[in-house]
Amino acid sequence: MAWNEPGKDKNPWNKGNEQGPPDLDELMRNLQKRANSWFGKGGGTGGKSSTAGPRGLGVILLGLLGLWALTGFYKVDAQERGVVLRFGAFDRTAMPGLHWRVPWPVESVETVGVSQIDRVDYKTQMLTSDENIVAIEMTVQYRRADAKSYLFNVRDPDQTVMDVSESAIREVVGKSDAENVLQEGRREISVRTRELLQATLDDYGTGIEITSVNLVDATPPSQVQAAVDDATKAREDKERFVLEAEAYINDIIPRARGAAQRRIEESIAYKEQIIADAEGQTARFLQLLAEYEKAPEVTRERLFLETMEHVFRGSNKVILDADSGNNLLYLPIDKLAGGAGRSGADGTGAGLDAQRSTTKDPDARAADERRSRGTR
Repeated sequence: MAWNEPGKDKNPWNKGNEQGPPDLDELMRNLQKRANSWFGKGGGTGGKSSTAGPRGLGVILLGLLGLWALTGFYKVDAQERGVVLRFGAFDRTAMPGLHWRVPWPVESVETVGVSQIDRVDYKTQMLTSDENIVAIEMTVQYRRADAKSYLFNVRDPDQTVMDVSESAIREVVGKSDAENVLQEGRREISVRTRELLQATLDDYGTGIEITSVNLVDATPPSQVQAAVDDATKAREDKERFVLEAEAYINDIIPRARGAAQRRIEESIAYKEQIIADAEGQTARFLQLLAEYEKAPEVTRERLFLETMEHVFRGSNKVILDADSGNNLLYLPIDKLAGGAGRSGADGTGAGLDAQRSTTKDPDARAADERRSRGTR
């Protein structure tokens, strides 16, 4: 049957105890008595309660002190530095590893990532030294090199980096002309901006190191883009023409120098040839002079004969004897000349015999014999 059946006042949870649930007021009184016994107030004999109270309080205080001391352990990662503050003031810098500090409120720890690279992007328009407007897009990367300076010297270091970056790039671009900024001077502008930016941050004592400054883009305003493109094309054409002119110079100058050297060498060879010919003729003349001094008449006639032989060697000749024969002669000069030419070509000597067909008088033959004897 059920435990709550009518007429049966039995509760299986009471286990023979017919009382109701415990009274809360009684529980609170029991707890208060026990607490009083811990702190030496009321209950029991006077001597025993007076010694148990301080002992329990000491145990509690030691436990609380141990828990408070355990909260002083902290760990610094390899890419961080820990800055220990004692009552809010800088005390020391903690290197990576496990450390202990006096727990709050005496000391506290601030960790700063010294290996993390942060970046600042900046984009704006600015005026150059030649009063032109350019659009600049720049990226600055930096890291927190000195944790103490980063936390204490500047209120907002990251915002300071952005402000100083803007000031530095405006100063550098303001001292450069537009052509240098838009074309070949970007690397130089990045280097100068980084140097100026780092020097300014060092003066402020921010503890920040600039790792790189990159001039991402530098373009003219969209309103003048077409004119700038034309100027760029003209500049490229100029460079191409200069290269072509240099190539022509490199080709024509060596050839001209080679031709000049060849002319010089030919002139030297001609000079040596003329000198050699002159010296040979001089030597031959001196030898002939010596022979002429020994026999002038014979040498003179020999020279005459050699000269005439040289003159008549290549010509057709017809010798006539006017003393013999009629006064009117008919000679086919053209046929005689043609026959002499053919005989010279055939090697038969017929033309020469035809030329000498006319007989000489005895006086002419005698003169020839005398000249031949004189030559010998």
